[in-house]
Amino acid sequence: MEIVTSSSIGVNLRPLSPIRHSSFPTTTTTTSPLHLRHNLKCLATKEDSPEPLQSTRTTTETILHSFSPLPLLYTAALIPGDGAVKSAFEPFVDIVKSLNLPDWLVHWGHPANMAVVLFAMGGYGTYLGFRIRYSDDTEEKAKAKDLHPKLLAGMFFFFALGATGGVTSLLTSDKPIFDSPHAVTGVIGLALLTIQTILPSLFEGNPGLRNVHGILGGSIMTLFLIHAAFGLQLGLSS
Repeated sequence: MEIVTSSSIGVNLRPLSPIRHSSFPTTTTTTSPLHLRHNLKCLATKEDSPEPLQSTRTTTETILHSFSPLPLLYTAALIPGDGAVKSAFEPFVDIVKSLNLPDWLVHWGHPANMAVVLFAMGGYGTYLGFRIRYSDDTEEKAKAKDLHPKLLAGMFFFFALGATGGVTSLLTSDKPIFDSPHAVTGVIGLALLTIQTILPSLFEGNPGLRNVHGILGGSIMTLFLIHAAFGLQLGLSS
C-alpha cells in the first residue's frame, strides 16, 4: 500500500507597489442581508403595483324643479276686500249705469268676450307652444316661435282687462265679488299667468325651465276652462 502525503506550499506574495497609508480615516459601509432584502422588497412593490385606473363612467345630473303655492297664498292674502274694490270701481259702475245698456249685454258681455280670448288666443297659442317643442319643420317652428308669445301676451292683457269688466258687471248687478269659485279661480289664473310670462326670460340660464313652462301653460289652460265653467254656472244662476 502506498501512502500519499501532501505538503503545503507557502507562497509569499509581495505587493507590486508600496502601500501608502492615508492620513484620513476611511469608512466602509456594509449592508446587511436583512436591510438589502427590505430595499428590494420596497422596489418590487412600487414597480409591480398597478396604477389606479381612472373611471370612465359619465355621471348624469337630474335637476328637479318644484313649484311652491305659498307665493300664491301670500298674494291672495293681499287682495283687498269687497269694500275697497267697490270704492275703487264706483266711478266706473256709475258710468255703466248711466249708459242704460241692455241687461243681457251687461250680464253676458263679459263672459262672451272672455270666451273668445280663451279659445281663440289661448287655445291657438297653446297649440303653437306644442308645435315649437314637437314639430320637425324648421319653418313652422320659426313662425310658431314668433306668434306664440304674442298671442299669449295678448291673452294675459285681455284677461287682466276682462277681470275689471267682470268686477264692474257684478257691481252693476249689485252682486258680491269674491264669494264665488269663479272669482277665486280667476285670481289664481292671473297670478299663474304672471309667473308664466316671466319664465321665458330665464330660459338661457336654466334650460330646464322650458319643461316647467310647458307644463304650467297646460295647467293654466285647464284652470281657465274650469274658471269658464264656474262663470257659466254663475251667469245661469242669476
